[in-house]
Amino acid sequence: MSAVADLKSLSNSVCVVGADESDEIGALPHKSQLTLHLEAVRNAVSDAGLRISDVDGIFTAGQHSPALLGEALGIAPRYVDGTSVGGCSFIIMVGHAVAALHHGLCDVAVISHGESGRSGVGVSPRRDTSLTGQYEAPFGFGGAPTLFGMITTRHMHEYGTTLEQWAQVAVSTRKWAMLNPKALRREPLTVADVLASRPVVYPFNVLNICLVTDAGGAVVLTRADRARDCAKKPVYVRGVGEGTEHVMLTQMKDLTFSEATRLAGEKAFRMAGVTHRDFDHIMLYDAFTSGPPLMLESLGIAKRGEGVHFFAEGRSTPGGALPINTNGGGLSYTHSGMYGIFPIIEATRQLRGECGGRQVPNVKLSLVNGMGGMLSAAGTLVLSNER
Repeated sequence: MSAVADLKSLSNSVCVVGADESDEIGALPHKSQLTLHLEAVRNAVSDAGLRISDVDGIFTAGQHSPALLGEALGIAPRYVDGTSVGGCSFIIMVGHAVAALHHGLCDVAVISHGESGRSGVGVSPRRDTSLTGQYEAPFGFGGAPTLFGMITTRHMHEYGTTLEQWAQVAVSTRKWAMLNPKALRREPLTVADVLASRPVVYPFNVLNICLVTDAGGAVVLTRADRARDCAKKPVYVRGVGEGTEHVMLTQMKDLTFSEATRLAGEKAFRMAGVTHRDFDHIMLYDAFTSGPPLMLESLGIAKRGEGVHFFAEGRSTPGGALPINTNGGGLSYTHSGMYGIFPIIEATRQLRGECGGRQVPNVKLSLVNGMGGMLSAAGTLVLSNER
């Protein structure tokens, strides 16, 4: 059997049955990263109508290991996964959980995230001895805005994208955040506001850059046959894909295109038997306003240089033809540093019809795509409320 055929046999075999955040998100100096993990897991397991003792697979990325989470939860998992390739790790882990559940390596999998990104509670400082730390940082690269700034300015050079167009991404996302009671930033936002906000590093002003928050999130998965007995309507994992391209930004083949996203998207679409034209709803990792347009282009949903038009023309906004980042995204809802769990939570809620005033009507198929590092890695999911 070919690898593609085998992947198709896994399609719809596993469901997301629980999804939730920590009790609070925002600035939480009174809570450690571990507390945020544990709150999120407890809430997601409860959302599924299960007990902590039912969990026998733990998946997480970041500072805390899955073994530590197991001990803190009081369980001895049969299966653990600590794959860590940046903020998309949790999206990639859905694919790993599908394989583990399908083959009986565990029965109930939890993918958990907890991060004190704003307050730094329980965060251990360490020297950066990575390739980036050794070979890029000493030569003028600073934090993520300087790195993603290079990607963005190259896109502007090649395709003529403008500061106003990037600003429109933040405006579109804020319109969704205004409909989400959990979003940190809900006040109205205009293109002029974005352009007038504090400069950080060209071409980004502060409103082009994601929030920095403390938050936790978790999702629970189990096999489709068991999902019918859970508390909520199951959300089927129809397709999964992952890809990596580089670690150092200076090793990217093309600064304006994510090869990792292309690879991950093609795998997920092939497994699910869908094309980019089939989606009702899209969740994209938005650490910077240029991220979502670049992902749309790398996934083949938009032509090269034209991803910004989805936002500038209103296609992505409430009432638009293709709603994007309906929770308010990392730009306005929350962004603790590794954002990838939160698009999965929002896609699950949309497909279960739980989003109130921001609910997308008649949604059946959702796309989740996230990046890790500076477009270094990518994870893609195709989720559906129909088998």
